[in-house]
Amino acid sequence: MARVKGGYVRSRRHNKIKKEARGFKGHRRRTVKGAQEGILHALANAYISRKQKKRNMRSLWIVRINAALRPKGLSYSKFISMLKGKNVVLNRKVMSDLAIADPKTLDKIIDQVAS
Repeated sequence: MARVKGGYVRSRRHNKIKKEARGFKGHRRRTVKGAQEGILHALANAYISRKQKKRNMRSLWIVRINAALRPKGLSYSKFISMLKGKNVVLNRKVMSDLAIADPKTLDKIIDQVAS
């Protein structure tokens, strides 16, 4: 059998790898092996970061809700337990948006739950 050096197929595959490695530094951009390894690590980190993003957003919502509740003399944990006691179903994202965009509506919810 004749020796196959790759040619068109190999260069196309290498170009695809190098295109994905754009923005990397050093050998992770210049060499195909380094780029391939860099891409694998980048994808692994992207997977992890997608999970962390959900955690970070939830904690941000909680901080915002807590900041809106403190002037009313309530803490976040007490407010959430009151909500559960009254069977009010509001997620943290919506309450966070209310705290920023429409504080009066959040005040009405607080008054209704606290009574």
